[in-house]
Amino acid sequence: MRPLRILFVAPEIEPFVKVGGLADMVGALPKALAAAGHDVRMVCPAYGSLRVTGEWTAREEPLGVEVGARTHWARTWQTMLPGARVPVYFLEHEAFFGRPEVYSGPWGAHGDNDLRFIFFSRGALTLCEQLGWIPDVIHCHDWTTGFVPVFLNTTLHGTPLGRAATVFTIHNLEHQGYADRRALEFARLPPTEFRSDSLESDGAVNLLKAGLYHATKLTTVSPTYAHEIRTPAGGCGLDDVLNFRGADLVGILNGIDTDVWDPATDRHLPANYSAGDLEGKAACKAALQARLGLARDPHIAVFGAVSRLAAQKGLDLLAEALPYVLDRMHVQFAILGTGDPGLEHAFRSAAAHYAGRVGVCVGYDNSLAHLIQAGSDFFVMPSRAEPCGLTQMYAMRYGTPPVARATGGLVDTVTQFTEGRQDGATGFLFQDANAPALYHTIGWACATYYDRPAELLALRRHGMARDFSWRASADRYLDLYRWAVDARNPLPSNTVAPD
Repeated sequence: MRPLRILFVAPEIEPFVKVGGLADMVGALPKALAAAGHDVRMVCPAYGSLRVTGEWTAREEPLGVEVGARTHWARTWQTMLPGARVPVYFLEHEAFFGRPEVYSGPWGAHGDNDLRFIFFSRGALTLCEQLGWIPDVIHCHDWTTGFVPVFLNTTLHGTPLGRAATVFTIHNLEHQGYADRRALEFARLPPTEFRSDSLESDGAVNLLKAGLYHATKLTTVSPTYAHEIRTPAGGCGLDDVLNFRGADLVGILNGIDTDVWDPATDRHLPANYSAGDLEGKAACKAALQARLGLARDPHIAVFGAVSRLAAQKGLDLLAEALPYVLDRMHVQFAILGTGDPGLEHAFRSAAAHYAGRVGVCVGYDNSLAHLIQAGSDFFVMPSRAEPCGLTQMYAMRYGTPPVARATGGLVDTVTQFTEGRQDGATGFLFQDANAPALYHTIGWACATYYDRPAELLALRRHGMARDFSWRASADRYLDLYRWAVDARNPLPSNTVAPD
């Protein structure tokens, strides 16, 4: 089969700009696709936080984007995705993207997010026309790119670009991109698209819903999440839409970048190690304790957490359970994250009250994130909802069994431990999203640490043996891309398909 031309349109790309796991996926999957011989290119906004280096070049021809009452002009920067032959184009527009933040500023979500990302979506398509490069399939990511399939089905229908298939990935259904009707006018879309089976939701424009209705195929980032979002409990008001498109919805588990996340080569660690030689993990534990002001004790069980501090991630459950755990168990906690101010205060207070037993860093520190994965004995993920989750995969790769709630991608990646059985278990799962369930599961892990060291060692090694690379997932995406291309451009009934 011939190589595909694949365009990624995304608001984040690791390592250039990152808010969450979307950036990790978008930064890794194209590498695997390009390594398989496909022509992959990427488009992202040029936020004010980006730093242009000598490896970047600016295209001489300005980009005129037809949105709003007049043409909006942008400059296009080009560079390469590190470690791959994948061109990355950044669209620079001072009014929309000169600010450093991606979605929100100090006072909340930007009030012009609808206009910003409609401009970006239309600009990505205009760039293809300017380059004379027409993709076979355009891979769109979350609500920010929801209008890309709409443009192809309406104003660009019948053009060469309109033949491109679209794959729309839901990274987090909770974020939907609501806007008023000015979004429709700004996009220069037909007013007839403001209807319940297109863009309209609760009397407003819903950018995510637009992508769900108009894309050729839909994906989300784990099989279990693909099931959960088709239920009233997990559908965030869009379960009817997702059930309507159910035949076109596929859950494909995210992979991880195994070059970046590898304890045997990780440059962020004071000592490297592998499943066959775990000695370096003890050195990482000592370094983590020193880094976060924890008492130096090689024998105590250390629980790590690296997360956005939010109710969706279940960090309020950890904050609630923490005093009971610390009063009754011989443990330490290493916590890195930022988000809800109340949770930030709660964890800082715990660190002050339990000095030497709780270490907290509010913010994000990539080096510390790697050290927590390597230096902890267990990794805590009490998520209420988790579309896929990457940190539990990092943890298992680093020999750190997760303590996680059984939801979304956590179900698909963590294999439940049972005492006395050697069945490939990799962690500890609990069902109920409440503090007592988390408390008892931490206690279960703690008892395993102190009373069943041989089984804990097996847990570590089973997790480190799991293949979470992008190879298998990339193959599934390629199958889906070809399915989408065939669905977008079906052969005439009297045509014989080539071998």
